[in-house]
Amino acid sequence: MYPAVKYLAYASRRLLATLSLILMVVWSQALNAQTAKESLVEKAIAQVESLPRLHTLLAAHDGEPFIEYAAPGKSLNRPANIKSLSKLVISALVGIAIERNVMEGVEQPITELLADERIPDGADPRIHEIRMKHLLTMQAGLERTSGPYYAPWIASDDWIAYALTRPFVDEPGGRMLYSTGNTHLLSAALTDSSGRDTHTLASSWLGEPLDIRIPPWTRDPQGIYLGGNNMALSPRALLTFGELYRQGGIHDGERILSEDWIAASWTPYTRSEFNSDLYGYGWFITQLAEHIVYYGFGFGGQRLYVIPSLALTVVMTSDPTPPSPGQAYMQTLDDLVAEILIPDVEKSSLDKP
Repeated sequence: MYPAVKYLAYASRRLLATLSLILMVVWSQALNAQTAKESLVEKAIAQVESLPRLHTLLAAHDGEPFIEYAAPGKSLNRPANIKSLSKLVISALVGIAIERNVMEGVEQPITELLADERIPDGADPRIHEIRMKHLLTMQAGLERTSGPYYAPWIASDDWIAYALTRPFVDEPGGRMLYSTGNTHLLSAALTDSSGRDTHTLASSWLGEPLDIRIPPWTRDPQGIYLGGNNMALSPRALLTFGELYRQGGIHDGERILSEDWIAASWTPYTRSEFNSDLYGYGWFITQLAEHIVYYGFGFGGQRLYVIPSLALTVVMTSDPTPPSPGQAYMQTLDDLVAEILIPDVEKSSLDKP
């Protein structure tokens, strides 16, 4: 064999051996990464199975679900009572209404948007100082209609008048006073300013373009859909809604929500007295595992987390019936995100070539 030919044969064997070694290393790394990912997913599933109140867990990275858990008898596709996660939907509807010029903006007084007959006689004149922004950020100043005040409010024969005649315990724009009555006033404002009920708006402005089902829910004695509680969405629908925010208001190439509205919704304006987290337009703002997290919560353990820095969206639904599981359960849900889901996504990102 000629020397040149012998050399080429030798070089070819060396090249094949090197390529084989590289492929083995890449395959080994991919296998190890997959094994580690499966281990973390298994750990997450094991933890949620130990929480009898937790009904579903749905987590997506870059829009692709990597955990899809439903407890026996529960479903990721069936609507569930999302409790106060409803406030996020109402907030989105307000943003769309402003974008469509149905409302002027967040500085508009609420009394300009409500029908005249909804303004109760004898109400404190300061109600005319309450602006849309104050309701979105829970800074209306009125006595709360949530917590121990919720039952008397719902038992009243006019939820709008009841909310507007609560005594002022702070000035409009003052401290955060979490109150479902605030978002119910927003629901009434949406209805009166648009001429369409809140369910119709939700179905038209969010349900149809996002291809999610939003069934009718509770109405007040005057027929206004309850703003901020008792809506029903499936976990998959909630994930789609959360992804809308993570994607800057765009779904399937179509703009549904203004990017400016999302930025404003995720801007901290005040702070919760209950958990010390910051608060925007219906969204709480916190930090988990050194990542900024925007989230909504509902009674009993309904959760929607959006973590833009990781392209991570997480949905959890839990038993919505009283009694409350308490702060320890809520902390467990946060820990699940901080100690398992976030590290999983971080590792997956590092393992990508």
